[in-house]
Amino acid sequence: MTLLLASASGTQLSWNFWSDIRQLFAYHFMINALEAASIAAVLAGVAGWCMVLRRQTFVGHTLSVVAFPGAAGATWVGISPLWGYFGFCLAAAMTIAGGARRDGGRGSSEESAVTGILQAFALACGFLFVVLYKGFLNETQSLLFGTFLGITDSQVLVLAVVAMLVLGSLAALGRRLFFASVDPVAAAAQGVPTRLVGLLFLASLGLAVAEVSQITGALLVFALLVMPASAAQRLSARPGMGLLLSIIFALIVVWVGLGISYFSTYPTGFWITSIGFAGYLAAVGGRSLVDRRARSVRHSGAAA
Repeated sequence: MTLLLASASGTQLSWNFWSDIRQLFAYHFMINALEAASIAAVLAGVAGWCMVLRRQTFVGHTLSVVAFPGAAGATWVGISPLWGYFGFCLAAAMTIAGGARRDGGRGSSEESAVTGILQAFALACGFLFVVLYKGFLNETQSLLFGTFLGITDSQVLVLAVVAMLVLGSLAALGRRLFFASVDPVAAAAQGVPTRLVGLLFLASLGLAVAEVSQITGALLVFALLVMPASAAQRLSARPGMGLLLSIIFALIVVWVGLGISYFSTYPTGFWITSIGFAGYLAAVGGRSLVDRRARSVRHSGAAA
């Protein structure tokens, strides 16, 4: 994919930063790629922040795995992979929700067991569909690692509509979702329908994974979901600031990753994942430094 991108652009990185930026917008396919990646990043930043808060990263990882057999199965039967992405991810989310605790709490043992079983079955189905498809390997690579080439205007529009629906759903859950995530027992005692909230969140997460998978591929969607959100929660415990940082980090990851891959012969997914990982390490190191200085100030004050 990246080799095709490099040959299509025919450009190399120069010392003129603004000239290089202008080159990114010289081709319509790159504009569509940036728009689609931005939509996916905003959605992943919000859904991922909620996922990490609820300690359901294993669920998010499984849904990203399920996206692959969904798209592979749809390709095998001759329909758009879009239907496979959304159909399988939603079905998996509902299956996992059925195995959650009655209080709709975070990461129960029952949920983990159902999630693990579902992940193993999904991987087996994905391998079966690839064998049955007998198509070109490039098609399989696109499903696994995504593609930023050939994204049409209509696909960008579909991504935007789905993103608005998912973000609207998460906004509607709002306080109840946050309350049920932080303290499900107290939330249930206050009359919050925690099980319903958990089910609706998993449905929203399934849609988010299905959408982002079309851009990043089934194997890389989890990186975009978890890395910016984890880095944001390391830096701020406030919900509003955490969500904002998660979105900003996700946007930086996809923008910088796409920009570098435009001038590089290395895979786009490698850059996106590496930049996200570097950002997480920077957040962990920054938080450790701030905490160490705060402890030092407290100790100095106590000694005085």
